[in-house]
Parts: sequence; structure tokens; C-alpha cells
Amino acid sequence: MSRRGPAESIQRREFCRQQQMLIHEAALREDGYHSIAGVDEAGRGPLAGPVVAAAVILRWDTSIPGINDSKKLSEPRRESLYEEICTKAAGYGVGVASRETIDRVNILRASLKAMRTAVLRLAIEPDFLLIDGPYLPDLNLSMKALPRGDSLSLSIAAASIVAKVTRDRIMRKLDRLYPQYGFVRNKGYPTAEHLAALNRFGPCEVHRRSFRPVAEKLCQPEIPLVGKTPDC
Repeated sequence: MSRRGPAESIQRREFCRQQQMLIHEAALREDGYHSIAGVDEAGRGPLAGPVVAAAVILRWDTSIPGINDSKKLSEPRRESLYEEICTKAAGYGVGVASRETIDRVNILRASLKAMRTAVLRLAIEPDFLLIDGPYLPDLNLSMKALPRGDSLSLSIAAASIVAKVTRDRIMRKLDRLYPQYGFVRNKGYPTAEHLAALNRFGPCEVHRRSFRPVAEKLCQPEIPLVGKTPDC
């Protein structure tokens, strides 16, 4: 009787985990769908920066070990998987909704707009979409909303990695323009460091005016918007 070594056992567990996360895709393939795209977004909660969405179509004959909900992965691991996904996936697309768009239409609609753009930028036209969350973008395609999809679908998990890495890179660039807010570390989320900087310096151009902590500062005359005039 042969015994599996540690490496083989790890590979086996990873294979089984990924097969479990392909249940939705496998069922769709049985129904006749072939180009199944997972769609997810990153950046709904931050006080600054854009919201970014990604759509990914994985190849059925190519395995990428380690794909998981981006929130469960370290930053170096996400970066590594991002490169592998972009190289090995059948197709991927990215959509970005700016701070201005978020403030104009609200964060939910901006997220759905970014998702729509990501799907439309796929090099291969999908015949089915698996969407993370309860809401669906405005597209004339067959699709399914899958709450907590980044933990349930490998395709959505891959999209979550692409969206997260893309947005983190944008925030690192914004940190060079506005270093006082610590965007390189907090990525625009309302950490203690970010809130303290917001109190000290006031909002900058990439802060979301429609989000309460920013709106409150904009309406304090002693704390003007960095680079622009407050609109209260």
C-alpha cells in the first residue's frame, strides 16, 4: 500500500478544493455553456479612489493552483496569481469607475458599470456570467448572481484577484500624488491612519465626496478640499 508524501497530499487537497469551487461552472457546462466568465469588483468600501471590476474566463484544460478569494491571500501571493491568471486565462477584462462616477451615480451603480465594462473588454465573448453578489450588471447575456461568489466559484475568485491587484496598483500610484494619506498602505479604506490624515489635511481630489466621513469634512469651512473648492 503506497503512502502519499506531504507534497502530494497538499496537491491533492488543492485539487479537491478547486474542484469544489468549480461546481457552478461544471453545472453550466453540462447545460451547454462553454465560455463562462466570473465577474467581481474591488473597492466598494474605501473612502478614496475608484472601484475596479474584472471578468475572467478560465481555461478548462489549465490549472492555476492557489486561486482563491483575494481577501484570503497575501499581497505577494495575489500579485503572483494575477500574472499567472492574465497569462493562462482564456480571457480577462477590467473596468474602472472613477471617483467622479461613484459620486455621481452612487457606489452600487458605479460597481455595476465597472462590471459591464470589464465583460465588454473580454477578448472572447462569454455565453454565461457568474456575478459576485446579489446584483446584476446591465448586459444582454445569460448570468447568475452568486452572493459570496469569490469563495464559491473559481472563476469569480480569479476575477477578484485581478480586480484587487489592479486597484491596489492604482492606489499605489495615487499615494505618490497624495502621500499624506497613506494610500500605499490603506488603499483608501477608512483605517485609523487614513481617518487621522483626513482630519488633519482634509479631503483630496480622489476622496469620495458622497461618503459620509469625506462629506462631513467638505462641509467644514476650516478644512477645504485639497486642490478644489468644497461643494456643500
